[in-house]
Amino acid sequence: MGSTAEAEYREFLEKVKRTVYIDNLSPRVTESVLITALSQFGVVKSVKFIPNYIESRDIPQCALLEMESQKQAKGVILDINRFSFMVSGMPRPVRARPAQAEMFDERPTKPGRKIHCRWLDSNDPDFEIGKKLKHLTQKHAAEASVLLKQQLEREEKLHRQQEEILKANYKKFELLNDVVKDKTATGLARYYNVKFRDG
Repeated sequence: MGSTAEAEYREFLEKVKRTVYIDNLSPRVTESVLITALSQFGVVKSVKFIPNYIESRDIPQCALLEMESQKQAKGVILDINRFSFMVSGMPRPVRARPAQAEMFDERPTKPGRKIHCRWLDSNDPDFEIGKKLKHLTQKHAAEASVLLKQQLEREEKLHRQQEEILKANYKKFELLNDVVKDKTATGLARYYNVKFRDG
């Protein structure tokens, strides 16, 4: 029985090595979108989104992306962190790092590991420590929520700026196209003695 558990855990650790943790994904990104976007780095074996039970539904998502090999996983991390990699046209660049065993909710029990649980009475010295840890966790969650809100606001502002630039460039190209169509450019070229080259 022990050898079976050890073999299962070793197999799980191999899976962890070829898995990439990806975050800062748009809430609109689906499994198929992520597979399509990241298939350029290798064979994507599976995608598992990690739910966030603290924040609202429009927050950036994170996922565990299992590649075919550890080499491919390292390539994904290297390329995504070297270049600003966008998914679904969002202004937020995706971030990637190696997955860790604790990120998997279906991970097998580590052989030899034992967990002891006990209720703490309010008179127990550890009760106050537990209480402080609870308040610290709540404070950390509140701070993370504020930072996340600021990040989303910056990204929304960047998204609006990008849209405005895109529209302005499109108008410029339309104007140039109209100038060429109505022969204005040819007339100006003759006036200023400029020759056009075809092609």
